[in-house]
Amino acid sequence: MRILVTGAGRAIGAATCTELSKAGHEVVATARDVSLLDELDVALRLPLDVTSDESVKAAVEAAGPLDGIINNAALGGTAPLETYPIDKFRAMHETNVVGTLRLIQAVVPAWRERGSGVIVIIGSVQGRVSAPLGGAYGASKFALEAMTESLHYELRHFGIRTHIIEPGFIAPGMKDTGELPRPAAYQGLYDEWEGADDTLNAEGRPGPEVVGQAIVDIFANEDSPLRIPVGADAELILGTRAQLGDAEFEAVMRATMGLTW
Repeated sequence: MRILVTGAGRAIGAATCTELSKAGHEVVATARDVSLLDELDVALRLPLDVTSDESVKAAVEAAGPLDGIINNAALGGTAPLETYPIDKFRAMHETNVVGTLRLIQAVVPAWRERGSGVIVIIGSVQGRVSAPLGGAYGASKFALEAMTESLHYELRHFGIRTHIIEPGFIAPGMKDTGELPRPAAYQGLYDEWEGADDTLNAEGRPGPEVVGQAIVDIFANEDSPLRIPVGADAELILGTRAQLGDAEFEAVMRATMGLTW
């Protein structure tokens, strides 16, 4: 299959390109800075800025007929919502949410006529369980969960599959929106949350190749589920969340992660 990957210059995007290529797929790797793609063994490297209509249109045309897309391009950022800069919040959502939809809208008409295609969206465990200091990022990933579910209902009739990957903590982290305020009033929360991260990932974070391998499995298995958690922490958190009410889940997570804030 011929598959386009956004945000392929590092981390999950680069690892996904590698795993798909190893599995025999023709990979079109894209990034804002195409020089970041030089080391990837792929069929084609293209510049792509998902926040630009013109860039998306040009990349889709240059890529040629596609069988699948991996919507991976994303920005992160950690700060209390009280002080989160609106311009950076907007920039994150323009990339993470609007950029994802922009690419989907560019490829679906041809796929609908053809009767096939695979959409994979890189979500996060934070798309179903939000976290302190992660409200801005979590909001973008919650939006992707809603989009994925709606796309599934809308497009399956046309033979188009839609899936969302829900990774836990993956090393290395993603690019963020730039330096964010770290208000002194919240320093205690920062300290506790960083310690909780260490507790949850005591055995180390998995590498991005686990996400790439999960995506390879999606293309190999037409019966793949809509939502696919990746990583032991994601499976633990989402599994626990599904079994408990709000108060019970909060109590368990506070106890597990040592949070008193």
